[in-house]
Amino acid sequence: MATQMFEGRGHAAIYQKYRFAPGKELQQTILTYLQEKGTNPAELVVDVGCGSGQGTRFLAEHFKKVVGTDISEAQIQEAREGPSMPNVSYVVCPAEELPFEDASVDLLTSFTAAHWFDTEKFMREAKRVVRPGGCVAISTYTVDMSLHYGNCSEKLTQVFRQCWDLLLKYSHNRIKLVLEDYKEIFEALPFPDKKRITDIFDKIPMTVAGVVGYLESSSPYQAFMKNDPEAAKSLLQETEKRMLEIMGGSSRETPVEFWVRHVCVLGCKAR
Repeated sequence: MATQMFEGRGHAAIYQKYRFAPGKELQQTILTYLQEKGTNPAELVVDVGCGSGQGTRFLAEHFKKVVGTDISEAQIQEAREGPSMPNVSYVVCPAEELPFEDASVDLLTSFTAAHWFDTEKFMREAKRVVRPGGCVAISTYTVDMSLHYGNCSEKLTQVFRQCWDLLLKYSHNRIKLVLEDYKEIFEALPFPDKKRITDIFDKIPMTVAGVVGYLESSSPYQAFMKNDPEAAKSLLQETEKRMLEIMGGSSRETPVEFWVRHVCVLGCKAR
């Protein structure tokens, strides 16, 4: 079964507040692929491991009916309480047991979640529910992140990465799938017509508080918190303090650009 890391209501609330939606480049990569494969207009889109619904809401802007699924009731509650669109619904279920009929889904997506699934069982479900000619888009952002602000981008990025490197010591072994650019997930996708794009770059508008909040929302930080709450809180406070000093004592609400690299696995089921 899936590895459950984002179950608690408190963690889900942090996730809703600080996790960002798929950036423009990633969005365009997916939409262009669907156009190439003739999947548009898709009738039913299923977003697996939807968390608090950031990716699901992007899909709802482009497709007729979108269903977000997640194993965590707390995450689904956050998604339902977030900004809603009439063509979106949410379901609590494991990624490996999707409540959809065979060959009924036009597009199956997963944003920064598939590394938590039981890969073999999830791929079996993907093969079952996606219709002939339907597509799969499975993406994640990687740990290649940088911060950009005025002439101090390099120093800010250094502080961010020092914090991230410390947190990665607490990462679950499933994170290796992300570190290997979803190679294993790509190889497991049971559609011969598939590709993996590893160099999609997006510039996400954030604030200093948002960047620190993103770190707080990560699974390694949550594991660190369970292990040593005081040290975990202290790390984030110190990281924020160092960033603001580098920026010349700016407010924690100062806008910065958060540059991320995405990996995206795309596949189309034979007609």
